Amino acid sequence: MIWFASYFLAGAFVGVFAGLLGIGGGMTLVPVLAALFAAQHFSPDHVVHLALGTCMAGIVFTSTSSVRAHLRFDGVDFGIVRRMAPGMTVGSLAATLVSGWIPQHRLALVFAVIVFCSATQMLLNRRPTAARSLPSAFPLFCISLAIGIVAGLVSAGGAFMTIPFMLWCGVPMTRAIGTGAMMGIPLAFVGTIGYIVSGWNVAGLPPHAVGFVSLPALSGIVCGSVLTAPLGARLAHRLPVPVLKRIFACLLYVLAGKMLWTYW
Repeated sequence: MIWFASYFLAGAFVGVFAGLLGIGGGMTLVPVLAALFAAQHFSPDHVVHLALGTCMAGIVFTSTSSVRAHLRFDGVDFGIVRRMAPGMTVGSLAATLVSGWIPQHRLALVFAVIVFCSATQMLLNRRPTAARSLPSAFPLFCISLAIGIVAGLVSAGGAFMTIPFMLWCGVPMTRAIGTGAMMGIPLAFVGTIGYIVSGWNVAGLPPHAVGFVSLPALSGIVCGSVLTAPLGARLAHRLPVPVLKRIFACLLYVLAGKMLWTYW
């Protein structure tokens, strides 16, 4: 019960930021879950893999709850979703399918580097100058594919990349947040399938694990995040988001540093 409570609290915390910033929460949850799994003496060779897979599955529910709230504010551009989601899902599936063959310490390094870059972007709060519109079909697919690959490797919904890209293309901030959350749903869904497949025949995984997805941890995360994501979405339209992003960026620095220190 104490572990479920820990999963619930972690999910509740991430749910607020999921609604507030349009993120799936994976970058925050992965180091936390890895620490919780290690404390329970799960297989030391697959703690990071389990954390990544479980977080990716949690993004499906977290992003869904966030999107439902953003839809009330007309904060989702489905035209952009239709154009970018295919490339993102293909990239996510490809990255997660090969994750089982990547050594844990290398996954931790990739995670830390990408999260450090994302946190720096948030901390500086530099908004790109808006361009005229989204690129044409093929360049946009290539960009979306790259975003999906990176998101799959760090178990994120991709909003930390899609939102700045949409801002550069002239999409308003509040609409970019909701649209980024919406694109995280199919990306996370296929990414979850990838983590399940890549961990399906791995020996030594804990009880109630489906591939690299821990069902007890997933249930606790979902219960917590679904409750708080709508609150974050409402706050996104009321609070000074740039200030909150800087606070969140500092948190990401700490968590990524802890991840790198422990598993590299």
